[in-house]
Parts: sequence; structure tokens; C-alpha cells
Amino acid sequence: MARSKEIVPGVGRLSRSKVFSRRGLFKGPKKSEKPAAAEVAATKEVPVKGDKNGGKRIVPTSKASRFYPAEDVRVPKKSRKSPKPAKLRSSITPGTVLILLAGRFRGKRVVFLKQLESGLLLVTGPFKVNGVPLRRVNQAYVIATSTKVDLGEFKVDEKINDAYFVKPSAKGPRSAEAEFFSEGKPKKEAFPESKSADQKAVDSAVLAAIKKTEYLSKYLKASWGLSKGQFPHQLNF
Repeated sequence: MARSKEIVPGVGRLSRSKVFSRRGLFKGPKKSEKPAAAEVAATKEVPVKGDKNGGKRIVPTSKASRFYPAEDVRVPKKSRKSPKPAKLRSSITPGTVLILLAGRFRGKRVVFLKQLESGLLLVTGPFKVNGVPLRRVNQAYVIATSTKVDLGEFKVDEKINDAYFVKPSAKGPRSAEAEFFSEGKPKKEAFPESKSADQKAVDSAVLAAIKKTEYLSKYLKASWGLSKGQFPHQLNF
């Protein structure tokens, strides 16, 4: 009998967690690179002080807590999984024009530059063409087109990585009273000039490659969308 009989093709009768518990793989040997910790004895022998004593007695190594919870406390299970970056689709190569399907710039066409360590894609509009700056996007929310921009030997500076896009955390007042007596919400800082220079440096190389192909700039500037009766799986990009 199968462990998870299908209700309909592709839909199992049992959930993933139920199948996992039935298989019992979690009971198998667990490998670890860390050296095994030395076992501590549950009891120890201590001398009994005093003139009339002078003997020894056995006491527990760790003293039991005086208090205990009235109900069972659930302990979360430790995960041994380590996240790995997603494999890049074969249709996405440096210079490929992508269509964004989600986010603030959905419907815009952008140029793919490289894949970051996190697995996210680094893209640019360029900003001067359609207003899309250097951004990180998930490849699950893009459509790769057959149009490509010949970037040649151009490579993005290594400093533009995942840490480059991390925003500084600004702590505000914790309560409404503190916010009332404060001077108001902190003003947003101006866009850093260093990042503006990085944007111009990347876009200058991309724009030079775009100008080599006629009407490519207008193609990137035009937004994409579906008309009535159109289906994305029936279109060729």
C-alpha cells in the first residue's frame, strides 16, 4: 500500500508533514561535525562537614528547579535545513530583458545584470529610460524575453551586493505619548550621492549598449500588460 494514496492525480491524501512522520526518517542517525560533549554524571559524592559527621553522601550534580510550569511547554523543533540560493534559469543571462510581474515597478521591462549571493537578480531600467533604478528581484516574478542587450565585457562592481541594499533601521518613539512630545517624525534622509554615482556608472554602460540597437530604448520604455483574451502561457516573449 502506498504511503500517500492520491485523491486525484497530483494531490495526495496525506500532507507532507504526515508523510514525513510516517516514514520516520527523523529517527535515523544524526550526523554532526561538532565534537561530542563530555557526558556529565547525574550524581556526585561530597563530604559531610562537621565534627560528628565526617562521612560522605551522594547528591545530584544539578539542582532541580523549585518551580515548574503548570502545563506542558512546547519546545520548537530545531531545523537542520540550510537555505541555498535558487538556481538561475537557463533563459536568464547577463543582458536579458526581463518583464517584472510584481512590486512597485510591475509591468516594466528591465535589463538583467547578475545574480547575487542570495539568489536574487540585480536589474536596472536603466533609470534614465523607464525610471527603474538598481533593484533586487526574485526570478519567480519575472518573465525572460528573447530580447538581449549586448553588454560585452561589462561587469558590475563587486560592492553592489545584498548588503548594498540594506536600509539603516531608524528607531522612533515607542508610545503615542512619546511621539506627541517629540519633535515629530524624523525627516527622510536624502538619497546618498555615492549610490547615485553607482547608478550613473552602471546605466552609462547599459545605455551605450542599448543605443546600438534601433528602437530598443522605446521597447524598454513601454510598459507590458495583457489585453482581453490574452494568456501569458500562449505568448512568445
